[in-house]
Amino acid sequence: MTSTTPVSSAAKPANSRGRVITASLIGTTIEFYDFYAYATAAVLVFPALFFPTGNETTALLASFATFGAAMLARPVGAVVFGHFGDKFGRKATLVASLLTMGIATFLIGVLPTYQSVGWLAALLLLVLRLAQGFALGGEWSGAALVATENAPAGKRALYGTFPQLGAPIGFIIANTLFLVINFTMPGEGGTASEAFLAWGWRIPFLFSAVMVIIGLWVRLKLVESDTFTKVEKTGAIKKFPLGATVRNHWRPLILGTFYMLATYVLFYLMTSFTLAYGTRPMTAPEGADAGSFVPGLGFAYVDFVLMQIIGVVFFGLCTLLSGPLADAIGRRKLLIGVTSAIIVFGLLFVVFLLPQGDEKFTGALVQAFLVFGFLLMGMTFGPMGALLPELFPTNVRYTGSAISYNVASILGAAVAPSIALWLWSVGKGNPWLVGVYLALAGVLTLIALIIGKETKDVDLDDDAAVSAAARR
Repeated sequence: MTSTTPVSSAAKPANSRGRVITASLIGTTIEFYDFYAYATAAVLVFPALFFPTGNETTALLASFATFGAAMLARPVGAVVFGHFGDKFGRKATLVASLLTMGIATFLIGVLPTYQSVGWLAALLLLVLRLAQGFALGGEWSGAALVATENAPAGKRALYGTFPQLGAPIGFIIANTLFLVINFTMPGEGGTASEAFLAWGWRIPFLFSAVMVIIGLWVRLKLVESDTFTKVEKTGAIKKFPLGATVRNHWRPLILGTFYMLATYVLFYLMTSFTLAYGTRPMTAPEGADAGSFVPGLGFAYVDFVLMQIIGVVFFGLCTLLSGPLADAIGRRKLLIGVTSAIIVFGLLFVVFLLPQGDEKFTGALVQAFLVFGFLLMGMTFGPMGALLPELFPTNVRYTGSAISYNVASILGAAVAPSIALWLWSVGKGNPWLVGVYLALAGVLTLIALIIGKETKDVDLDDDAAVSAAARR
């Protein structure tokens, strides 16, 4: 909706603080809930229901391959939604991305399995997974722009943390729901029950429809920010935002991608890989191929997810904490320190993640690992909600920030679970190579941060200043 009244510094904000926070938070919460529901099912049930190869590791790899395939669709979604978001406004684009994600997730909940339709089931799962990735490609950037373009002076990083909070909140909701379902239909010996495999796993996917309706109701109440309205009135809207972004803003596009690299690798190692590693038995089950079996830590699924949820609480708290810190000392200085800590953390995988003689001591080390890893995740993920939009002027801000964020998803997340599983196999169950992989991603991000410039004092309404800062 475009206002016809002049914009002034004393004018009432286009959107109230509560509306901005709720709209930016609830959409990403739903999006990440949908993604986590898939990530959990990719470990827990999809290998058996959609990829019954006869080899446990191969089935898990196939399941993770569909998980990673969604990341390939995300840059496509970034381009499409970014184009419409920069040409026609943030509101309608955000509604469309949320609706696409919700429909795809709901349909996953009604898919036939391999037993019913053979490999067609896996193909349909892949198509819907690509639709999820396509939708998420446009979701995050739009939510971040709603938060930052409506933020009060000096609080842009704080407001930028609200869409980031969708990640830990979505994780907690999705995994708590899986736990409740698991408790109500328990299996024997830590395995999924017949009822859970038959229909219980579908509930979290079907439940997403309720959350989407709530999210749509909130977002339909938004109006466009004064920042976008100003550009629209001055005729600065680009006919082809992607071309303008690549041609005139390639440097921040590349830097923004590498800013996100370590964040993404850490993100998916802490969620999908650790769940697979933590719940894999320490010895090959009876009848399994001992030669191809890769041992894990042997935790029961329920126990390990509860440990993850404890870690994710620190993820959420540190995401919120990172906003005021980034506003006070700058995004770059904070992220250089946090990324350095991520590199050290990667090199310490072998200290935390190897089974010890005492089972309780193993549990304590793993819980410490999860807390520390998710703590770092919050501190690195939080500032990105402000940093990436600050790299681009208003008329290409949706496209630029979305492409940086989602190309990083290919480099850092699409391949992360599969690479981690392969390195875990190469290490014969020792995850030290997985940690080295994280450390190397951290080095690349650190180099990008050192090359880049501080953006906290950039005025988002002054597009010339944003472009000049990006070129420095």
